[in-house]
Amino acid sequence: MNNYRDILKAPIITEKSANIAQNERKYIFKVDPKATKIEIKQAVEHIFKVKVDKVNTINVHPKKKRVGRYSGMTNKYKKAIVTLVEGSKIDL
Repeated sequence: MNNYRDILKAPIITEKSANIAQNERKYIFKVDPKATKIEIKQAVEHIFKVKVDKVNTINVHPKKKRVGRYSGMTNKYKKAIVTLVEGSKIDL
């Protein structure tokens, strides 16, 4: 990857992810599907200036959706759950 901003697309902010971030130091990001765990770790450490303990990734598959008589698929993407070391924090 050329740029760290190309790897991290956006944070996923939901009620569940906010609770996990508060209690367990885990933050969830939507990342580039081609990014590896090492690249994700480096990007988070460089952008947010924190230390990352581990990275878990999930490939989210597309789902079938209908709107009236038209059917299609949602987009596929990759989610990364980033665990920070003790004492680190990201303000989103």
